[in-house]
Amino acid sequence: MRAARLPVVTVVATAAALTAVTGCTQKSEADDDRTIQVTAADSTCETSVASVPAGHVTLKIENKGSKATEVEILFPDDRIVSEKENIGPGTKYTLTAEVKAGDYEIACLPGMKGHGIRQKLSVTGEAAAARDPRLDKAVAAYRAYAETQADETLPKAEAFAAAVKAGDVEAAKKAYALSRIGWERTEPVAESFGDIDPKVDVREDGLETGQKWTGWHRLEKALWHDGRIGAEEKALADQLVTDLKDWQSRVGTAEITPTSMANGAKELLDEVATGKVTGEEERYSHTDLVDFKANVEGAQKSYELLKPVAQENDKALTAELDAQFAELNALLDHYRADSGSYVFTSYDKVGDADRKKLSDAVNALAEPLSKLAAAVVVK
Repeated sequence: MRAARLPVVTVVATAAALTAVTGCTQKSEADDDRTIQVTAADSTCETSVASVPAGHVTLKIENKGSKATEVEILFPDDRIVSEKENIGPGTKYTLTAEVKAGDYEIACLPGMKGHGIRQKLSVTGEAAAARDPRLDKAVAAYRAYAETQADETLPKAEAFAAAVKAGDVEAAKKAYALSRIGWERTEPVAESFGDIDPKVDVREDGLETGQKWTGWHRLEKALWHDGRIGAEEKALADQLVTDLKDWQSRVGTAEITPTSMANGAKELLDEVATGKVTGEEERYSHTDLVDFKANVEGAQKSYELLKPVAQENDKALTAELDAQFAELNALLDHYRADSGSYVFTSYDKVGDADRKKLSDAVNALAEPLSKLAAAVVVK
């Protein structure tokens, strides 16, 4: 789940005026030409360069503000090339991405809302090295996976919507979590479009000023908190299906690279850490563990596709990732009704000590997973 992108006033500096407008830092001689220092604060977003050569780039991000922030590389039409959410105050993060020649923007989103504060980025020339054919194969396989997940989600979402429109609260409750699995497995791809996620997966506390609340969580509240289905909810069920069909039609056109797959896997673990483990994502239905499992499956799919190259470049890293994925999956299995099912313990029945174990396992996996993007960069 990401914040909405509504029309707001943004700060965009031209390349010529970059230093004057933002007070951005100058590139040091120690930096290579593929590294961008990004300093985020509550009202500024400073970048060290306005142009980089095509290929792999590294964003060295530091949040000097008082709010958690998000940093994105964006196409001019707001599609996301790569991103890192939930960068806490006083923390640093390294983001590896792959960019082709063209015009982009780097955005910092203090509080992780709105269009953010933006800087122009020009990418020139051609990538220095050809991509490993195994990575092209991984990208093609992941694209097919994302399309399959969207295709399989639609009938489940339609069944959920049909139950809502029939006024059958219990049937709608049973269909709710299952309708979300494919979305949760591939959420970074949906988020890359910028406008779909806020329509279908925003929580009430994530709404922008003036944004109408639509999507799964609006209906979740009606079903579990309000215990009723009215005309508005029936209309919202139809809207959910319409928006998911839009996602389905666009998912095949998403910009996918090996590094975006790796970064997306890490983002799925971050989604678990900030929403599922805390119980905030499914605060009414308490079906968080279904989302949790789907996020882990999606992250593992990206990893498994990238593993042949990552293992060659960093065998110790892949050994650690194998072990941590196995440990987290085994822990989740304790809460499953039976092997292979998506019936999990209601999360409000999971005590603090067990939540801590889940959180620790997520963090243990997230740390090595944050290194996967660098491990698939051509050496």
